[in-house]
Amino acid sequence: MLAIKGMPAGVRPRIRELANRMQIQHHSAVELINRLESGGYVRRERAQEDRREVLLALTPKGEKVLAELALHHHDELRSAAPSLVAALRRVMHGEKDAARKQMDGVES
Repeated sequence: MLAIKGMPAGVRPRIRELANRMQIQHHSAVELINRLESGGYVRRERAQEDRREVLLALTPKGEKVLAELALHHHDELRSAAPSLVAALRRVMHGEKDAARKQMDGVES
């Protein structure tokens, strides 16, 4: 659902684009859309210009679930932020230490 919602402006929300953005096979994207559609989260619509083209859109139910998930994930990130920052600092300091050791070995 997020891949559909996050389609860039000018990109037609079709299964081909969804599969490309998610880096999955076309038939896998079709199966995902089938499941989302049967759950009432996504709908298929015929394009106005070319009735052969099928476009994807979130339903109000899909929009609501996606918004709730975004809030939940935001809260998780907020609570995990101090640990994530500390871990990144340890990694960055480890890289600096490794670079210093490498430079010391070159200068010798």
